[in-house]
Amino acid sequence: MSDIKSLAKDSIIYGGSSIISKMMSWLLTVLFTYTLAKNDFGIMTNLYAYAALIIVILTFGMETGFFRFANQTDNHYLPTTVYSTIIYLVITIILVFLCCFSIFFHSLKSYLWSSEISDIYIQIIIAVLCMDAFNAIPFANLRYKKKAIKFGILKILDVVLYTFFCILFLIICPRLNKYNPYLISWFWKPNFKLGYIFIANLLATLIETLCLLPELTGFRYIFDKILAKKIFCYCFPLVIIGLAGISNHVLDKLIFPAFYSGNSPVFSELGVYSACFKIAFIMIIFTQAFRYAYEPFFFEKSKNKDSKQLYADIMKYFIIFGLLIFLVIMFYIDIIKYMISAEYFGALKIVPIVLCSELFFAIYFNLSIWYKLVDKTYWGAFFSIIAFIILVFINIYFIPKFSYQACAWAGFVSNGFIVLISYFIGQKYYRIQYDLKSIGLYICFASIIYTTSYLIKIHNYWLHLIFNTFLIIIYLSICCYKERFFSKKSFY
Repeated sequence: MSDIKSLAKDSIIYGGSSIISKMMSWLLTVLFTYTLAKNDFGIMTNLYAYAALIIVILTFGMETGFFRFANQTDNHYLPTTVYSTIIYLVITIILVFLCCFSIFFHSLKSYLWSSEISDIYIQIIIAVLCMDAFNAIPFANLRYKKKAIKFGILKILDVVLYTFFCILFLIICPRLNKYNPYLISWFWKPNFKLGYIFIANLLATLIETLCLLPELTGFRYIFDKILAKKIFCYCFPLVIIGLAGISNHVLDKLIFPAFYSGNSPVFSELGVYSACFKIAFIMIIFTQAFRYAYEPFFFEKSKNKDSKQLYADIMKYFIIFGLLIFLVIMFYIDIIKYMISAEYFGALKIVPIVLCSELFFAIYFNLSIWYKLVDKTYWGAFFSIIAFIILVFINIYFIPKFSYQACAWAGFVSNGFIVLISYFIGQKYYRIQYDLKSIGLYICFASIIYTTSYLIKIHNYWLHLIFNTFLIIIYLSICCYKERFFSKKSFY
C-alpha cells in the first residue's frame, strides 16, 4: 500500500507540474497574439515546430535509456556509472550537432527557412535546445532518486520565469520606452519583439540549468564504452519512434510555408491557423492529465481478473468527458475566442475539426494499452508511421488548394484512421469488450446537440449562451442518468 501511495503522490507531482507548465504556456498565447503581428506569430510557430523535432534528436531517448539501465539488477553497473556515461553521451551528441549546425548553417537556412526569419532567432533557439537536452538527464536523475518535489518546482520555475521575461519584454519595456526610454535603451529595441520571446526562453532555461548544477556533483564521472554502446543501441529506435510521433503534431506547421500558394503572406496565414489551433489545446491538456494518471494505473491493474472490463468502462467515461469538453469549447467559443486577438478570428472554423482530431488522438492513446501490455510496442511505431504518411500526403496535396484547412483535416483523418486500425488489431492480440453501443450513442447524441446549437440561430448574445448552457445541461443529465453517476453504485 505504501508503494501505491508513493506512486500516486509522485504521479500527481510529475503530472501536475507538467500540466501547470503547459497551461501557463498556453495562456501566453493571449499575450503573444495581442502583442505580435500575425507574421511574427507564424514565424514563432514554425521555429518551435522545428525545435520539437530537434529536441528529440538531441535527447536521443537517453532519459528512457537511463531508467532502463539504472534499474537493471542483473548487471554490475552502478546507477552513477550509467548516469555519468549518459551525460558524456548527451554532451557528445550536442557537440556533434553544434559542429554540423555551424558548418552547414547557411545551407540549412536557405533550404529550411524563409529569408524573413532572422539568423539570430534560429541561433537562440538552438542554444535553448542544447541546454534543454542536457537538462533532461539531471531531471531524469531527480525522478530516479524520487525527488519529485524538486522536479516539480524546477519545471514550474522554468515556465514562471519564461512568463515573467515575456511580460517584461513585451508589456513593461514598451511602456517604459514610451515614458522613460533612457532606462531600457541600452538593451531593448522596439523592432525586436519576436526576438525577445526567444531571449526570454533562453534566460529561463539558463537559470533552470544553473539550478540543476547540484545534480552534476557528488559522484565520480566514469565513461564505460561497453555500456555506452548498449545504451546507444537501445535508444536509437526510440529516436525513430519519437521523431515519427512528434512529427504527427508539428508536421503541418513545418511544411505549410513550402506549399501554401494563397494571396496572404504565408507566415500570417500560419499565424492565424496556429492561434486558433491553440484554442483546441484545452483538449490536449485534458489528454495529458489523463495520461499521467492512467499510464501507471493500467499497468498496476493489468493482473486483476476484471481488468479488461475496467479498461472498457474507463474508455466509455473518457469519451463522455472528451465530448463534454468539445461541447463546452464550441458552445462558449464566443467567449473563449478572446484569448486571441480579433485579427486571428478568421481561422475559428478549424477549431471543431482540431478538437475532434485531438479527441481521436486521446482515444488512440487509450486504446494503445494493448500493445504495451503484450510487449508489442513496435505496433506503436507502425501506427505513428502510418499517421505520418497520411499527414504528409494530405498536407502536400491540399494545402495549395485549401490553405490551413487542409492541415486541420489532415490531423482529423490521420488520427481517426489510427484509432480504427489500433482498435481492430488490438482486438486480435488483447481483446477488450468495449461498450461500442453506448459509446456510439453518446457520440451521436453530442453530434445532435452540437448541430442543434449550430442550426438554431439566436442573434442575441446572452440568449445564445443561455441556450447553449441548457443544451450542455441536457447532455450531462442524460449521461448521468444513463451511467448512474450519482447513485450508490461503486466506481472502479
